[in-house]
Amino acid sequence: MATLKQTLGDLNKESFVGLLSKLIGESKFVQNNPPELIPEEDRIVNHVLNVLRPYSTATGGPLRINHVTYKPNRGNLIVEYPGTQPGKILSFVGMHMDVVTANPSDWDFDPFSLGIDGDMLKGRGTTDCLGHVALVAELMRRLAETKPQLKSTVVAVFIASEENSSIPGVGVDALVKDGLLNNLKQGPLFWIDTADKQPCIGTGGMIPWKLHATGKLFHSGLAHKAINPLELAMEALKVIQSRFYEDFPPHPKEKVYGFATPSTMKPTQWFYPGGGINQIPAECTVSGDVRLTPFYSVTDVIKKLEAYAEDLNTNIEKLGTRGPVSKYVLPDENLRGRLAITFDEALSGVACNLDSRGFHVLCKATEEVVGHVKPYSITGSLPLIRELQEEGFDVQTAGYGLMATYHAKNEYCLFSDMAQGYRVFASIITQLEE
Repeated sequence: MATLKQTLGDLNKESFVGLLSKLIGESKFVQNNPPELIPEEDRIVNHVLNVLRPYSTATGGPLRINHVTYKPNRGNLIVEYPGTQPGKILSFVGMHMDVVTANPSDWDFDPFSLGIDGDMLKGRGTTDCLGHVALVAELMRRLAETKPQLKSTVVAVFIASEENSSIPGVGVDALVKDGLLNNLKQGPLFWIDTADKQPCIGTGGMIPWKLHATGKLFHSGLAHKAINPLELAMEALKVIQSRFYEDFPPHPKEKVYGFATPSTMKPTQWFYPGGGINQIPAECTVSGDVRLTPFYSVTDVIKKLEAYAEDLNTNIEKLGTRGPVSKYVLPDENLRGRLAITFDEALSGVACNLDSRGFHVLCKATEEVVGHVKPYSITGSLPLIRELQEEGFDVQTAGYGLMATYHAKNEYCLFSDMAQGYRVFASIITQLEE
């Protein structure tokens, strides 16, 4: 009698590449950068449905398919292969059907059509995350085609809107709120949206911040009559960063989880209103982010940053200056420079449960298929999985694209990596049947 792994076999290249080609052909229309670019994930849903609908219960097959939409043209797809034992379940979630933007003029090939170069599959979404959509769709198709009798129900959840959370109530957050994923708490949930074939056991929180400095506009030849907001922002940010690193140093657990970096705070953008080069402006804004390992509280960091800024405002005379006439107070005019720090929506990081059945199964499958297992953590953010963990889901994360091309120009994945991912999934299902 054939084993389950033998029954599922290897990833069918012709079928996988055929589906992926159609998905990448839609990637132009699922770029996520509102308000200019609103993805139409139903374009992806329709191609997945064309593959799986012939195996649905509506046509006499085993798959239960639920197309759930909260916004026009922005659907989610829940696909279930039923098992025989109530309450025994495993799920593959996180395969999102939107992509980050791509500018064709910056690429060496067309990002919106699938290019094939030997093992390389090229195009926007191949690594993140349309390649995973095609991979899990092929797993579900193969289950339905071969019809192995399983104790566990296997669920795949293809989701809308992971790449930008500024429009809530579209994807997995809405599915959780409506209780449509509650049954997935009964078993491990594998979030398939990372890279490099190893378990990703920790991700970072992200706090976007803006530091606004207000000074006094004046001619640069009379700098003693100005309050230079650029200098104020630079000196203030130096102090704020130093205090941040004192209060949130490398955490001992970061070594356990294999984080490549500790928590960081740094500027990434600079804005000012414009004007002549001989003019000291009245204001400027430095923006950046905090990347926070999950062992620190996002709320605590925000409170600290606000306190740093307020302390600097109170003691602005003590802040370092730049040159003999640089200053942040003009007593004769009763003027003081001013700092204000504000925040956009923050995300919390996640530390996966290293004692869970899901983690051990994923590690064993990875070692068996890839040849070694080396879990890692990054301070990049995966929106939504912290919320899933807090809701009681046993979330483990993995992915089979390439970190080197993740969100990058000239994105590509390797078919051989995706084929190993398919075999990892088969091993996970097999182990959970034992």
